[in-house]
Amino acid sequence: MSQNSRSASAYPARILVCAIFLASLVLPPSLVHAELVDKIVAVVNDEVITLSDVDAEGQEVFRKITATSPVDEVQEKLEMARAEILNTIIDKRLIAQKASALNITVSESEVEAAYNNVLQRNRISREQLLAKLESSGLSEAVYKTTLESQLLQNKLVGTDVHAKIVVTEDMIQKHYDENYTSNIEDGAYYLLQMGFAWQDSEATKTSPARQSANKLEAKKRAERIHNLVMSGQNFETLASKYSDLPSKVDGGDIGTFQLDEMAEYMRDAVSSLKSGEVSEIVETPAGYQFFKLLSAGEDAVIRKAAYVSVKDEIKEKLYDEELQKAYGQWVKDLKEKAYIQKL
Repeated sequence: MSQNSRSASAYPARILVCAIFLASLVLPPSLVHAELVDKIVAVVNDEVITLSDVDAEGQEVFRKITATSPVDEVQEKLEMARAEILNTIIDKRLIAQKASALNITVSESEVEAAYNNVLQRNRISREQLLAKLESSGLSEAVYKTTLESQLLQNKLVGTDVHAKIVVTEDMIQKHYDENYTSNIEDGAYYLLQMGFAWQDSEATKTSPARQSANKLEAKKRAERIHNLVMSGQNFETLASKYSDLPSKVDGGDIGTFQLDEMAEYMRDAVSSLKSGEVSEIVETPAGYQFFKLLSAGEDAVIRKAAYVSVKDEIKEKLYDEELQKAYGQWVKDLKEKAYIQKL
């Protein structure tokens, strides 16, 4: 709760509260009763928030608390929920007021687009989302008003906040290491693989000239991509794009192997590597391959998912977290300049 007595916007709000109080002294009893039933619970600049506003916003939450909480805890939980919902409404009113002052609006089609984006991003149906909302004590209408408020927020903060948010490669890697990797203690070799096939059809087996040409072409491709890796380009990205092996979908990630589990050509290629090193190109019965050793020996690290497959997801998550921090500060600054009185 904040109250800035020096704010010019405070005076109309105070006049409004006083006017309502004075009206209760002179209005007919029936109107006074109506005012008491739907009483004012907060004032935000020149706008009031009533008990019915809180009840409408939190009706699903209140219903769930009443239905699931022990009788002796219901009242306390309802009061806590009302306080939280009131704070949420205050934030929304501040955002709406600021947007109105700047002539910023959000259309119904924008809200629907954001709603559908939530469904697509989470790969769920509308029915599944409604079920999740219901389990959280929220209605679809309340959820959409929250989306609208978020869209207003995004427009309001604009480049002033977004420009300050930076998600670096180091931040992404750190999050990946902390959440997508785990240690193994069996001395396995954890490998990335890239392969370039030359024995690609039955026809090439019966045509030595064609087979020789394919073999040469595969070797050249292997050498070209190997040079890119050695020059510092990302192994997983290149594997996803150029490798002919099934492991390309995982950025070349083939997991862990013991030396005695490897084919001879694979064992010869990786046995002398140190963590982070890339092997020479080796010939296989069907093409050419090379490997990158991610880790080996005691306490070797194994990954739950290939870095390349989750990098964008992590970046988005970190960006959202930084945006929420920046937004929290923005709202705090907005509140400090506003007149807010809880009654």
